[in-house]
Amino acid sequence: MMSLFPADIISTAETIIHEFTTAGLMLSTAESCTGGLISGALTEISGSSAVVDRGFVTYTNTAKIELLGVQKETLLRFGAVSEETARQMVHGALFRSRAAIAVAVTGIAGPGGGSAEKPVGLVHLAAKSRTGALIDRKMLYGDIGRSEVRLATVRTALEMILSLR
Repeated sequence: MMSLFPADIISTAETIIHEFTTAGLMLSTAESCTGGLISGALTEISGSSAVVDRGFVTYTNTAKIELLGVQKETLLRFGAVSEETARQMVHGALFRSRAAIAVAVTGIAGPGGGSAEKPVGLVHLAAKSRTGALIDRKMLYGDIGRSEVRLATVRTALEMILSLR
């Protein structure tokens, strides 16, 4: 069967869908730089409707504020691509859904938009469960190409989801 995603991503997504279905858990996503690819990878799997509650694609700061409740002050002080913003995004995705676990990503996929402090390939990810467990990661994928940064982010996000199950 042909897939839109590489085999390793599909394999991880299948594991998530199977394990979450068995456990009766749902999840939600909040995506900026991946633009819905995490939800896309998960919904590529048959039976995902039992697991994927919703996905928020919040590419702009306004969307992050309106849909996820990210504080304007956080965006002004730390920027959209920051640990603080990723944490607020994941909190919003979790508590604006019926999910037991949520994941959020915000980053600079490139080729433009980078700076010395926040280079192309920088991505902040956060995963949170309703039990209070929180994981965040700062990834520096490097200037490996826009698509590769986005796919690497999907891989990391899926691994983070699995680690919270």
